[in-house]
Amino acid sequence: MRHARAPTLALTVSLALLTGCVRQRTYDALQARHDAQSARASELGAALATEKLRVDTLQAERDRLAQHLAEISQQRTTLLKDQSQLEASISDMQLALTELDRRKKAAEARVAEFRRLLERFKPLMDAGRLRVKIVGGRMVVELPTDVLFASGHAKLSKEGKQAIVEVAQLLTTLAERRFQVEGHTDNVPIRNRRFRSNWDLAQARALTVVHTMIEAGMPPERLSGASFGQFDPAAPNDTDEGRRANRRIEIVVVPDLSTLPGFEELERYGGSI
Repeated sequence: MRHARAPTLALTVSLALLTGCVRQRTYDALQARHDAQSARASELGAALATEKLRVDTLQAERDRLAQHLAEISQQRTTLLKDQSQLEASISDMQLALTELDRRKKAAEARVAEFRRLLERFKPLMDAGRLRVKIVGGRMVVELPTDVLFASGHAKLSKEGKQAIVEVAQLLTTLAERRFQVEGHTDNVPIRNRRFRSNWDLAQARALTVVHTMIEAGMPPERLSGASFGQFDPAAPNDTDEGRRANRRIEIVVVPDLSTLPGFEELERYGGSI
């Protein structure tokens, strides 16, 4: 019996040792697995931290780009507004230049017309029978009444009638132009059965010139007559020379308003002129 129990005890010890070895290996395996998982977890944590940093960096870059895009959009809006204003300014400048060019051409045409008139009247001007001038923006042909009329009378002298006929024939060539004949006197008063004042004398002389111009071929619808009497002197009346300068007939070329600056605005404002 003693010998039979010995193998059993040995078997038991062997089993215990064997069991202990199995548990140790299992433990070691589990420990190794745990360590591997821990290492993997550390790696994943590091990778996650790296990815989070990368995401944060990308988010910051996205925010920066969004801000930049907003600034560019604002700049674009401003540029479009500035472009619109610039285009409007360019358009205004082009219109202004066109209007300026139109006025320049109109002014050049008026100057050319004045020069042509001077050239046509040159023989009469050289003879001292008339002069051409610009007064208040109006072209004026001035004839001294001492050449045209006897003192205190409204009947043209022979020489005066010839001068008026020549002037009328020249003025008729200014197509579509109207003329106003204006009578002027000095300040020496006149009062007789025919002329109550210098107004009457100046008016009678102006109308005499009007009728003579019509007889010379000037269409009557292109003429008008006016009297200024002594109240629009060309020189002081305190000398014989000044009074002689004031005794005059002026044939005024009536301005064509449609050729003057601002006519379109006046026409729009008034409806019609």
